[in-house]
Amino acid sequence: MSDYSYNVEEDSFEELVVARSHQLPVLMDISAEWCAPCKVLAPLLHKMVFDYDGKFYLGVVDADENMRIAGKHKVRGFPTVVAYSHGVEIDRFHSSQTEGFLRKFIDSVIERHQAGPTAA
Repeated sequence: MSDYSYNVEEDSFEELVVARSHQLPVLMDISAEWCAPCKVLAPLLHKMVFDYDGKFYLGVVDADENMRIAGKHKVRGFPTVVAYSHGVEIDRFHSSQTEGFLRKFIDSVIERHQAGPTAA
């Protein structure tokens, strides 16, 4: 993990996702250890954190340990990545994706965050 990627648990969700999303967008990766697509996506997301060098946070949620977070977000499959900006969910995607898809998704989330809370 880095300064921009960290584990999120039920008791830290408000601080590490909602509150931090007022500073920078937060991508919340809700996944499970047993999930094969999660094992494909996770390294790509961590690469993006490095590549984007401080333009967004990545919060990693172990769904098996934090079922309330997954339930609150009505997760139907893993992995699910939920983007937060200015305290609210602004976008999401499911399943493993390509690096090109991730870059477009992240660019869009950053752009919407920079436009302000009304654009999110």
